[in-house]
Amino acid sequence: MKEYSLKPTGLYDEARRRKKELEDIYSAVKQRVSKYPAGKIHVASIRGTLQYYLRNDPSDKTGRYISKRQQNKIQHYLQKKYDEDVLKLLSNEIDELERFLKRTGSGDIRIQEIYTKAPEEIRKLLCPIDMRDTDFREKWISLPFEGKEIPADVPFYQTDKGERVRSKSELNISNALFRLGIPYKYECPLLLSSGQIIYPDFTLFDAHRRQEMYWEHRGMMDDRQYASNAVQRTKAYQKSGIFPGDRLIFTEETSGRPLGTDEIESVIRHYFKPQ
Repeated sequence: MKEYSLKPTGLYDEARRRKKELEDIYSAVKQRVSKYPAGKIHVASIRGTLQYYLRNDPSDKTGRYISKRQQNKIQHYLQKKYDEDVLKLLSNEIDELERFLKRTGSGDIRIQEIYTKAPEEIRKLLCPIDMRDTDFREKWISLPFEGKEIPADVPFYQTDKGERVRSKSELNISNALFRLGIPYKYECPLLLSSGQIIYPDFTLFDAHRRQEMYWEHRGMMDDRQYASNAVQRTKAYQKSGIFPGDRLIFTEETSGRPLGTDEIESVIRHYFKPQ
């Protein structure tokens, strides 16, 4: 069976955000318009020169001429006209967004809930087109993997999640991820486009964007050979379309400049929305 998958969308959230923004601005501009004095400005172009006329009565087709020396008055009435024109367009867009959201504003959620509301036994047999972030997260976590073996002579560090890691900094990263509710797998194998299998320190899952991310902690950057290997590994990632700042995260330290727990948390909060 061919599988289809809807890409995550922020369309409905953006529509709601836009509608709220428009409504706030509409309210503020309308209040400003209510304080303007009566009358409307009429702008006429006579022999290439703009002239301004104030019309206090809709039936007045000419209006009273305003000298350009009265710049503040002209500016005042021009702003009034501008605000009134903008209010009409704001109102139109608010109405359109309201109709759109009323018809389809939770379309993505309704599609996701077909899968979510099914019994677990049935969900295991389905190929869902879309599912909630939490369902994607749980499905990713449940996928088994075989990590890289840690030799017995490596110092023992056990995380709050109950797994073993290789260093104190990796322990701190693991515990911060676990505490902030970011799903991760330690040293999960990754097949690169070259056919090479590597083991990123941490494979993380961004459920909202439906993609894996990789965190490499480079803990011995004052070691020349280690630093050279780290650069080579970065190049291997990039050849597979995985770039720093996008799906690849780096933290670094030397013997004299260790990685701080505050740095770890700031990195996590930059890339993810903690639970």
